[in-house]
Amino acid sequence: MHSKKTSYKIGLYSEFLARWYLRFHGYKILKSRYITGKNTNRAEIDIIARHKNTIVFIEVKCRQSIDVAWDAITQNQSARLRRAAETYLMNTHWTGDARFDVIVVCGHKIYWAKNAI
Repeated sequence: MHSKKTSYKIGLYSEFLARWYLRFHGYKILKSRYITGKNTNRAEIDIIARHKNTIVFIEVKCRQSIDVAWDAITQNQSARLRRAAETYLMNTHWTGDARFDVIVVCGHKIYWAKNAI
């Protein structure tokens, strides 16, 4: 089992890999670790990126398997992510398309699920 500090560093590294992967696929990173505010019952969005006329909100999970990663995304977390995304879209006056993706890092492999949440 990882210590909290080690898990935190693994999470940061996984987000770094995900940003690199997205850039490689032509996405522009707009925000990393976006938080709408403390005590707002909103979630942190790991990555906000843009591709053409679409804003993409990306949840990054680093787990030993894809199944374990999916199990880590609860209904409550999904709802908080949606509320945080709505706040971002409202604050930026975005009028294009938007979607939620999940990037799972399993060892040296990256799995990208589009329209996942």
